[in-house]
Amino acid sequence: QEQLVESGGGLVQPGGSLRLSCAASGRTFSSNAMGWFRQAPGKEREFVASINWSGGYTLYADSVKGRFTLSRDNAKNTVYLQMNSLKAEDTAVYYCAARRNNAAVARLPSSYDYWGQGTQVTVSS
Repeated sequence: QEQLVESGGGLVQPGGSLRLSCAASGRTFSSNAMGWFRQAPGKEREFVASINWSGGYTLYADSVKGRFTLSRDNAKNTVYLQMNSLKAEDTAVYYCAARRNNAAVARLPSSYDYWGQGTQVTVSS
């Protein structure tokens, strides 16, 4: 059974950094695009970043561009979201997602077939 498990969330002060990890199990996702989304209370789930199968191409939401970096280690079946210069508006539950049979990046949640359970990120002083 395919499973995505996020880790690395927590409480951080504005301007701080966190690194989220998403470990996949049950199958290899080395040929699949993966992404991160987030959802704040009372808001819809929004796109954060996506990475293609090789890690050679990434796509970011304008709100995180220049601050967040998405990478992957296919040997470990894991993707990483490095988040720097965090702001209060980055507070949300962050979800990892994977596409089933597609190697290309995508912005829409409907493009992804597998989802993790989410990890809370809170940016507050």
